[in-house]
Amino acid sequence: MVKVLVIGATGFVGLPAAQALVRAGHIVYGLTRSSEKAKQLAAEEIIPIVGEVDKPDQWLPSLIPTLDVFIDAVGGTANISVISPELLQTTAALAQKLRPAGAPKLSYIYTSGTWVHGESRTEVVTDTTPLTRPVDIVAWRPAHEQRVRENEILNGIVIRPSLVYGRSGSISAIFFKGASEGKVSWFGTTPGGRLATIHTDDLAELYLLAAESAQVLGGKALIASNDSSESIDDFLQKLVQVSGAKGPYEYVEPTNVFHAAIGTTALIRPYLARALLGWRPKKPTLIDGLETYYNAWKATQ
Repeated sequence: MVKVLVIGATGFVGLPAAQALVRAGHIVYGLTRSSEKAKQLAAEEIIPIVGEVDKPDQWLPSLIPTLDVFIDAVGGTANISVISPELLQTTAALAQKLRPAGAPKLSYIYTSGTWVHGESRTEVVTDTTPLTRPVDIVAWRPAHEQRVRENEILNGIVIRPSLVYGRSGSISAIFFKGASEGKVSWFGTTPGGRLATIHTDDLAELYLLAAESAQVLGGKALIASNDSSESIDDFLQKLVQVSGAKGPYEYVEPTNVFHAAIGTTALIRPYLARALLGWRPKKPTLIDGLETYYNAWKATQ
């Protein structure tokens, strides 16, 4: 049994990860800013910690001495490029100061993403491919990943999810909403792209396995993605059919760096999580299960 703190425990990535850890019998703490969401965490048997993610000195010191795993799943919070490095720095400083002599290094799992690999329409990338051309919105992340993985005080691990789907939808909800209003579109100008994807439940299983084996994963970056990428055009065409939207689908020019990142093609062949942890995604792909995923998203609206 491990004692785990999940930052972003009410989020699209953090909540399923915390729930998976609870089901496996671990002690799980979850950070939230809201007292109302704290009640929701408690109902899931996640021990709520109410606090601001950018003020860890107020809630982290009491946990540090006995904590086994720290999971940063903050997500798309404003100023995340500032918050994430500060959170790492503060956690390392507190661990150095407060953890008992002889205690194992506190394992620190940082949530990055496959956008750090950038556009790759011709080159297949893996967990160990050097990061040379991240998309603009995450240009800061390769350096932060390196700080996590090479930290001398913490046992740093990086997980890079691809586009996460299922349940309430996350990024896919953007396109589901458009479809529900009668129009299916995609950010980009070049058809023929491919999308790396992972279901939120399969991603949660990877966090569980990584937390349980954290002491042997130090310094590793693990891609969380299905075995093969999916055709964006096939996804859009099926979304037209499933939603009953007016066809045909269309491509639209991105208007900001976030939309540009969504349209990134990634040819990814992950292997480390499978080789080291025996992790295998089990859920239907985004396209194969699209009707179920679209209806699940509609049920949350």
